[in-house]
Amino acid sequence: MEVVVLTRLGETLRAYQARDPAARSRLEIFLLYPGVHAVIYHRIAHFLYRHHLKFLARMVSQWSRCWTGIEIHPGAKIGRRLVIDHGMGIVIGETAEVGDDCLLYHGVTLGGTGKDQGKRHPTLGNNVMVSTGAKVLGPFKVGDNVRIAANAVVLQEIPPDATAVGVPARVVRIAGEKIDYAADVDQIHVTDPVQKELQAVSSRLEWLEKLLDEQMRSKEV
Repeated sequence: MEVVVLTRLGETLRAYQARDPAARSRLEIFLLYPGVHAVIYHRIAHFLYRHHLKFLARMVSQWSRCWTGIEIHPGAKIGRRLVIDHGMGIVIGETAEVGDDCLLYHGVTLGGTGKDQGKRHPTLGNNVMVSTGAKVLGPFKVGDNVRIAANAVVLQEIPPDATAVGVPARVVRIAGEKIDYAADVDQIHVTDPVQKELQAVSSRLEWLEKLLDEQMRSKEV
């Protein structure tokens, strides 16, 4: 048992070294990286949860939340070599499942919609990257090797090897190839809805001023 724990910890530290260019040593990662601490605490909490010691399990997970800023429900299933980069604000729900070699950035939520019973949270395949601020909500599968863009809101299943962007998220690439409607997606020059509304209000005011001016002139005549 101790050998297995040390082996899995070692491979997790190596995964952090491979994915984080700021990581200088495994000792630094082990002592100072909140993502590592959150996963260690979760392993303990999940063990207690599976043995029906749910109060103790929640106590451990809440301590981890206070210590790391990362909230992982004790019931969630976490695979091997998970890397949590920064980690602040991450929430992983009770029935969520995370495969091996996944990468989660800060602000990610693996949550539910409030409409489902039983299995309520998503299942991530292997080697999935979920970028900063993304929300994956609902009891569906995200396939292996998927990339989810920053601040995307994923509400339905994503096939393997896909890239998903937007709110709500849609697939724009599969295995590196653009799909048909992806050519219309511009992630840089996005219309600001507030600016668009202000322009509409401005146009309306100009029209009213012009109408008022015409009425004043007609009265003068």
